[in-house]
Amino acid sequence: MVSGQSETASGGSTMAGLAAGLIDAEAERRARQAESRREVLFADELLPGVGGEPLTLRQGLAAGGSVTFLALVTLSALDELESAALTVLAPDIRDSFGLSDGAMVFIAAAAGAFLVLGALPMGWLADRCRRGRVIGWAGVVFSAMVLASGLAANAFLFFLARFGVGAAKSSTNSVFPSMLADTYPIGVRGRISASTFGAARAAGALSPLLVAGIASWAGGDEGWRWPFLVLGLPALVVAVLAFRLPEPPRGQHEMRSVLGEVVEDTDPMPISIEAAFARLMRIRTIKTAVAAFSALGFSLFTTNVLANLWAEDHFGMSTFQRGLMGSLGGLALLVALPVVAPRYDRLYRRDPAKAVRLLGLCVLPGAVLLPVQWFMPHWIGFMLAAVPGAVFASVAFAMTVPVVQSVTPYRLRGLGMALVAIYLFFVGATGGAVLSGLIADSYDARVAVLVVGIPSTLVGGLLLIRGASGVRNDLSLVVADLREELAERDRQREDPDAVPVLQVNNVDFSYGHVQVLFDVAFEVRRGETLALLGTNGAGKSTILKVICGLGTPSRGVVRLNGRTITYVSPEQRGRYGVQLLPGGKGVFAGMSVRENLEMAGFRMRGDRGRRAERFDYVLSLFPDLASRPSQSAGSLSGGQQQMLALAMVLLHDPEVLLIDELSLGLAPTVVADLLAILERLKAEGLTIVVVEQSLNIALAVADRAVFLEKGQVRFTGPARELAERDDLARAVFLGREGG
Repeated sequence: MVSGQSETASGGSTMAGLAAGLIDAEAERRARQAESRREVLFADELLPGVGGEPLTLRQGLAAGGSVTFLALVTLSALDELESAALTVLAPDIRDSFGLSDGAMVFIAAAAGAFLVLGALPMGWLADRCRRGRVIGWAGVVFSAMVLASGLAANAFLFFLARFGVGAAKSSTNSVFPSMLADTYPIGVRGRISASTFGAARAAGALSPLLVAGIASWAGGDEGWRWPFLVLGLPALVVAVLAFRLPEPPRGQHEMRSVLGEVVEDTDPMPISIEAAFARLMRIRTIKTAVAAFSALGFSLFTTNVLANLWAEDHFGMSTFQRGLMGSLGGLALLVALPVVAPRYDRLYRRDPAKAVRLLGLCVLPGAVLLPVQWFMPHWIGFMLAAVPGAVFASVAFAMTVPVVQSVTPYRLRGLGMALVAIYLFFVGATGGAVLSGLIADSYDARVAVLVVGIPSTLVGGLLLIRGASGVRNDLSLVVADLREELAERDRQREDPDAVPVLQVNNVDFSYGHVQVLFDVAFEVRRGETLALLGTNGAGKSTILKVICGLGTPSRGVVRLNGRTITYVSPEQRGRYGVQLLPGGKGVFAGMSVRENLEMAGFRMRGDRGRRAERFDYVLSLFPDLASRPSQSAGSLSGGQQQMLALAMVLLHDPEVLLIDELSLGLAPTVVADLLAILERLKAEGLTIVVVEQSLNIALAVADRAVFLEKGQVRFTGPARELAERDDLARAVFLGREGG
């Protein structure tokens, strides 16, 4: 009995010790992750655009040339004219087509919602193509769709025209900011954004009067069509001129500020939208801006339309009076922007966090001003009270653009702005339109604005203020990336023959909020076999996912033959020669051996000769498979299935072969056969990275080894040296795979 009690106590002590060890390990990981999140890598004076001599707006324009600025301002002004036409003429269009207030609000917000459809392709094109051409084609489509709006015979055709207008206008929110950021210096970005936005609003300030004047001059129930018809032609002229805009080097101003020179990527890899968004949503400032403007979007687009509907229905305001109301807001914005924009640039130069906080402070007053406006007893008071809130919201919107420009990796600027636009216009505009329309139809426009507008304004402003604390760290990561890029450029110039086939540098990676890789870095030379070893949960398999594109790092870079593939899709990486043999079952069990190989070779279906050549090659490597082409893959032994999976990968003639757990669950004789195949592949010059649970197997096949522990590299060097490190070798022998 005593013995049993002793054993029970001993077992309980062991379990308690294990539990305590797990708790300590998790606490250590969380502490390391928290420290990583808090870390500011560089002092303020080393951040791009912080410190240094101030620039005047004239100096900034001279540095990039005024042609781009004038062209984009003109196109923005035409966009503003079009938006004003819809806002001011909403009651006339509603009556012409016999729509309800809710339906009119939805159609009016449709152009904003349809920006989502254009934002992704426009952002992708902005990061990959000559941006002047993208802007030119978008302008041509915009012109055609504006003309179609004026010619629409019914509400459905008008809705379709708004669809096209929204898709074409998406270039304003994704391509324009990318172009401006690379054309003009960081020190004037606030004023450039304010000038672009303000000049557009100057046209917007006059456009309600102009639009109302044209509609009134045309007269009749169909007079609302003429402003659209008049607007379409000048938009076409400017769009044609935009094709000739000069293309600035991407990221040049960050590079000059941080590095003192420009490092140009003359042959950039194609960017995956999924990978770009995954990286962008790891940037805290962008996440904050996305959340804040998603909230603000609920009132930003529907309030003006509802205000015009309320003005006509409640106060009996004419089309001209409603145009005057819109013009006053635009003129007031022209007074506010020249005050706020220079202050933003000054604050950013001294303390970027204060510059971001300023935007949140500009938003919050709107929550108080909305009810003041909507309880005014007379149309004049209603019109005047609308001005301050609209000005504050517009200033914050204009100044958020340079914030996002600064923290976004320069390769992803177009998609970065597209991401913000998607959340702003899809979540904000569409959600606000649906919600406001339902409330307006059930109650009235005032209830809709107050119920939706006050909470959304408060949430948006507070989110911007709260997110200001992360901007320094985000800018520091920009500095780290640029310095790494310069160092790699210099290394490749000094010794181009020594460029590694595969390079992983400064990689951080997280699953949700759990960070599992910390500053991981290693290289693989051509023809080399590298073993990734480590303790349970060290992140070994995760690294393979990052290399082949199944995971996007929150920081760091992956290169193939010296070219950055960090944002390249897994499919495209496969075409460039990066192939992964995943751990576990990698075959289609219900198909035959031949059918599995045919599925793997589907991409080569257009080149029958090449396909036959690769089939012959892999079957020569695996004669056991060649003898059973009709056998079901599910009926093969574990070793044969692993051979088939490897054969399917080798069909694609990889340049870098990634293997996750080659020997897991296999008999020693099967492992020996697989190792013999790897030796043949090594002799043929194939570069291999293998994650392996067995140190002996790793030593048998690998030239070098990387040992990871808790997501960090603890050892890099010849595989035999790792075996001599008792502390690390013991961890491999005793640890179990889970990385």
